Amino acid sequence: MSTLNGIDPSVPPSGTGCADCDALGGWWFHLRRCAQCGHIGCCDDSQGKHATEHAKNSGHPVIQSFEPGETWFWDYNTSSLIETGPDLAPPASHPETQSTPGPADRVPSNWTELLG
Repeated sequence: MSTLNGIDPSVPPSGTGCADCDALGGWWFHLRRCAQCGHIGCCDDSQGKHATEHAKNSGHPVIQSFEPGETWFWDYNTSSLIETGPDLAPPASHPETQSTPGPADRVPSNWTELLG
């Protein structure tokens, strides 16, 4: 796989949390990493759905889970799961000590009712 199909293994992640939620003071459920530019966004169960928004706005079609122990990719162009792919630049996930959902200090007490 290469940048031609939406994956650049050399690009590190943009941070340890959803860049858009952080900018807005929001929170996320699970995190996804753009496999082309490293942007970290929140999953579609999160209120912001920032990973999907990034894919639509940037044209970067492939994400990888940014959760500890998960290595799957998703291709928005084909709406398909890619179970294996290249190792991306480290780190491969947010820190295991980071809360899910997160960040802990911004997660509302009724968060389960707010999931998408």
